Amino acid sequence: MSVSQPAIEAFGAGTGKLLTPGAGHATLADLDPRAVAALLAEAGFLVLRGFAPSIEDFSLFVKNHSDRVTLDPARSFHGGDVAQKVDAGTDAVGLHLENGNSPFIPDLTWFLCEKAASSGSQTTVCDGYRVWDAAEEADRAAFAQDITYSRRVEETKWKQFVFHQTGGAKPVEDITFEDFRALAGESDSTTLVQLEDGSAHYTYRTGAARTTLFGERLSWANSVFGPSYNYEKPVIAFVDGTPVPDGLLDRMKRLTDELTEDIDWQDGDVALIDNTRVMHGRRAITDTDRTIYNAQSYIRRDLLDGLTA
Repeated sequence: MSVSQPAIEAFGAGTGKLLTPGAGHATLADLDPRAVAALLAEAGFLVLRGFAPSIEDFSLFVKNHSDRVTLDPARSFHGGDVAQKVDAGTDAVGLHLENGNSPFIPDLTWFLCEKAASSGSQTTVCDGYRVWDAAEEADRAAFAQDITYSRRVEETKWKQFVFHQTGGAKPVEDITFEDFRALAGESDSTTLVQLEDGSAHYTYRTGAARTTLFGERLSWANSVFGPSYNYEKPVIAFVDGTPVPDGLLDRMKRLTDELTEDIDWQDGDVALIDNTRVMHGRRAITDTDRTIYNAQSYIRRDLLDGLTA
């Protein structure tokens, strides 16, 4: 029996999509990366259910859609050099873009639920297109100005990050701050300074509302409400140095809460998120007997052909 196309239906109240296998016991490897990318461009996030992937299957699926895989240096790898176990305590995690408070934001965020919790632990998603469209005009005007994130990163973490991002070109002990600076690139958006203890301090400038991987439409997609579980909490301000007003943050928090949707995990579920458009977070963990893996990557550039506007 030949493998049919996956069944596609709406997921939630927005444009998210749920994919389930067609006939012939389809696996993730049966999915056409160009079709997946086209669907993601429309949907913002995808949930793939019933494909029963191993962690190796998941890792290959990520690689098949990616030019490069990145990482969080505070997490450990599983099943190769792609998947990292999600371990951020048990509290709820605020909405954010993966690495959205740094100059190293990936295009795509991936999740594999190996074992679902019996309660709690839902991953939350919030489409920044919907947020920006629903925001008050005065609040959209306030975010016409860029914001900045500033924080310190320990030496061991930035060196591990450079090691992975450069494909292990140098042993970790030989990596220098200039290697880190070269990776960040020459840009007016990033200021990078080495401190006396070897740690790095950076200031990163970006829009709270931003264009996306697939087009020029603005999405309120950022890490203003995001976590800092393994890192120092960043200082967030407008680019002119003034704090973001509490009232503005409160209104955006209420709005994002209204538009946030839950992914109630089932064993074997995979989620793919456009990390330039859709923020994600997590409900509090009430059952710790769960296993979820995360991956981050930059999309294969050929998959963007005909999809950007």
